Amino acid sequence: MDVRNIDLPRKVKFRARYKKPEFKVDKGCRIGRNYDAFQSFIEKNPDTAIVQMDSVIGTKGGKCLLTVHFVDASLMLAFLRDSNTSQSVIDVFNDLDQRLGRELFRKLFRKLFPVLLTDNGSEFSNPKAIEYGPGTYGNLRTQIYYCDAGCPHQKGAIEVNHGLIRRVLPKGSGFNHLTQEDVTRMMNHINSYKRKKLNNRSPYETFSFYHGEEVLHKLGCSPVAASDILLKPSLLKR
Repeated sequence: MDVRNIDLPRKVKFRARYKKPEFKVDKGCRIGRNYDAFQSFIEKNPDTAIVQMDSVIGTKGGKCLLTVHFVDASLMLAFLRDSNTSQSVIDVFNDLDQRLGRELFRKLFRKLFPVLLTDNGSEFSNPKAIEYGPGTYGNLRTQIYYCDAGCPHQKGAIEVNHGLIRRVLPKGSGFNHLTQEDVTRMMNHINSYKRKKLNNRSPYETFSFYHGEEVLHKLGCSPVAASDILLKPSLLKR
């Protein structure tokens, strides 16, 4: 049938429905950065400290968290983001770059973040912007590798630590009411919680031993006394 819009009296009265554009991930960004490449790199550089990166999602379309986990010390940072986009992840690392200082070609940043291991989420689909950062420095500040699809166990340390976040922010709860101050307070309690695998030391104490307390302050971390630690939703209702 040869039917045009003008032949449909009601159709011409309606505005076309808005269709949200789909974000397509450039899979080429993972070439040379897959899990096999990560394992090869670690075999050649066995003393390299590994940092794992992930997202924690609240309600769909709302605010979310970027989590950054230092595997050796079990210390985790969390950053509140308005949306789960690649630019929001880039902004977090650029802010960390500024806070840690850019003297001596980002020596401290490269020491803390030599390797980032993450999953295949679209928010991590612009690795070069994270690896090099803004400006014309032209110096590699970190290296990003990706887990295999459907293999969260390959970054199991950060997945386990997310369980502590979920004690305070249970699954299904939204993050829109939170501020970065709330998230930082939660992480200070989590990072002050002593772990058996750390010889009954806290991640805060362990990280301080490796890197010094001044670096922790630059990262926005503060200790919480053992008697004051609270890992329940009521922590953020005070």
